[in-house]
Amino acid sequence: MRRKTLAVALGAALLAALVAASLSTASRNAPAKQHAVSGTVTMLAVWTGAEGASFKAVLDGFKKKYPDITVKYKSATDPAAALSTAIQGGNPPNLAALPNPGLMKDFANRKAIKPITFAKSTVNKNYSKDWVNFGTVNGKLYGVFFKGANKSTVWYNVHSFKNAGVKPPKSWSSLLSTGKTLRASGAVAYSIGGADGWTLTDLFENLYLRAAGPTKYDQLTTHALKWTDKSVRATLTLMAQVIGDKSNIAGNPLQTDFPTSVTNVFQPSKPKAAMVFEGDFVPGVAAGQTKAKAKTDYNVFPFPSVNGKGGDYVVGGGDVVTMFKDTPATRELVEYLASPEAATIWAKRGGFSSPNKNVKPSAYSDDITRSTATALAKASTFRFDMSDLAPQAFGSQDEFADFQAFLKNPKDVNGTAVKLEKDASAAYKKQ
Repeated sequence: MRRKTLAVALGAALLAALVAASLSTASRNAPAKQHAVSGTVTMLAVWTGAEGASFKAVLDGFKKKYPDITVKYKSATDPAAALSTAIQGGNPPNLAALPNPGLMKDFANRKAIKPITFAKSTVNKNYSKDWVNFGTVNGKLYGVFFKGANKSTVWYNVHSFKNAGVKPPKSWSSLLSTGKTLRASGAVAYSIGGADGWTLTDLFENLYLRAAGPTKYDQLTTHALKWTDKSVRATLTLMAQVIGDKSNIAGNPLQTDFPTSVTNVFQPSKPKAAMVFEGDFVPGVAAGQTKAKAKTDYNVFPFPSVNGKGGDYVVGGGDVVTMFKDTPATRELVEYLASPEAATIWAKRGGFSSPNKNVKPSAYSDDITRSTATALAKASTFRFDMSDLAPQAFGSQDEFADFQAFLKNPKDVNGTAVKLEKDASAAYKKQ
């Protein structure tokens, strides 16, 4: 009787162990449960069309992880205006992706947005120090950059380079030599969209970061350094080495808009120019406008070093996600958007560069995007587009006009510096 009781007890214990093991295995194989968070999150950003569809795919990934959280996404062509109206009405969205850190700083100083310090460890793990700094205001983390743009790229026509027997240059002096060789081969070296002043500020900023260094770049950005400083004049002199030779620029650069400057280069045959200085978004501009094929007809190389410095520096831009309403559901979405998982979804769809350094290069479907996006996320030094951080009256108006005047008369280095300083000084005083 005692042996029967013992056998029953042992059988029960064995059955319990088998059940526990089975449950443990099932638990390991089942999808990990997320926190029991529910609610609705509203979000505003500029992404529409194909970009909007890709971001909705990112949100679909979030929905799979958090089925009890509903995200309502709305696009706006001018997020700043839409948000200002919503704030005045007392009903801003939970989250918004802003086009630059200057606007984020403005909202933070107005106490319109909330710190996202809860996500600091996630952001620090996935982003370089420079990207974290651009999301920080007065020592507190307020934003995480989800989508980025690498503006330190030079696009070239493969056939023009091959015919001239030249390769992508790695230094500014080599680029100038390459330009002369291209001209001697019968090709025009440069295409410049001077009708859109921002293309000129992009060229200056890339040169200035490399020639003057990150510290002076930061000082000039905040107007702690005057535009009449010798470092500015030295960089204008470098810039004049390209824009000063109109015979080696396609058409009239003051009448050439940005899209035309791109299609001048992106041609399968008879290109009007061999190179255009602009960001990683250039192929999207050419899409539908030309039959040129990536790598076969056009390719890209990093903006060259200046005096041996800045070969892996990147000037760029990005959309920074900020929080206007702090809720548990909103926090989960912020953490998710700061993860490589979220960025990978859009990266695989194309038309996207992530500042997240832990997005695997293999997530990008083509070699060109893979190279430009990886450079953006892993740059040893990253700086935000300087004109985007300046007061609008200068960075989006007077500065453009001043550089267009410089394009017209590249010999007037000193006069250009004086005019830039006058306009910058007036704009920063009104801040």
